[in-house]
Amino acid sequence: MRALVNGREDDCIDPMDRGLHYGDGLFETMAVQGGGVRFLDWHLERLADGAARLAIPLPEPGTLRAEIGAVAAADRGIIKLILTRGAGERGYRPPLHPVPTRLLFRLPWPAPAAPTGGVRVGWCRTRLGRNPRLAGIKHLNRLEQVLARAEWDDADMAEALMMDDRDRAIGGTQTNLFARMAGRWTTPVLDQCGVAGVMRRAFMSWAAARGEPVIERELPAAELAGATALLLTNAIIGAWPVCELDGRALPVDPVAAEFNGWVLRQ
Repeated sequence: MRALVNGREDDCIDPMDRGLHYGDGLFETMAVQGGGVRFLDWHLERLADGAARLAIPLPEPGTLRAEIGAVAAADRGIIKLILTRGAGERGYRPPLHPVPTRLLFRLPWPAPAAPTGGVRVGWCRTRLGRNPRLAGIKHLNRLEQVLARAEWDDADMAEALMMDDRDRAIGGTQTNLFARMAGRWTTPVLDQCGVAGVMRRAFMSWAAARGEPVIERELPAAELAGATALLLTNAIIGAWPVCELDGRALPVDPVAAEFNGWVLRQ
């Protein structure tokens, strides 16, 4: 694994880094395809939005792109970018003049985790807390997802869905959710919690270009009982069709394969 810390090959960061102490930072997980990063502009846009909301200074875009390009020198793999507020003194109060820390490292492409015939999905007991100031961005505080993912150890179940405290479906532990409801693709609005994934954006853009715009709205979990198909998306998997939700069989919608084919051409 090749790692860059602030642009230099290293594997150490300051022990007082606020990313370690408080999760005070952001991250992006990006797919490398053909030596380039898929949807890089959208990843950097989301990073910039998160940095603006958390008031973390961003490095120059050219610097980030150059470092990502250096780490991405492989046909296929995963790049993780972490941006923290940097080191600080003890206590929650952020430094007045932060010096951010950025980490970049490349990981191997994972073995396929889901069968082509769709994935089995259940529900998590762990709920997502609502906080509009953090909704949508990919901040480092992922304890809700950690606790949710610890709830199952079934190799045949690739993912599980999470709700908020009002019984609204938000998405999976690592995925965004799309449900075909009354013939239309619908996805939960993410103005209170959840991560606005880059592949979510890609699917919505692709569907709109096909004349099938996706509806964003609050999606009570109980409504999923009426869904005729479900899809899960993230930057690495593309789209997974769901063949079973909480023991209920679902037809595998061919749109997942069509979308994945489009993604591979990007």
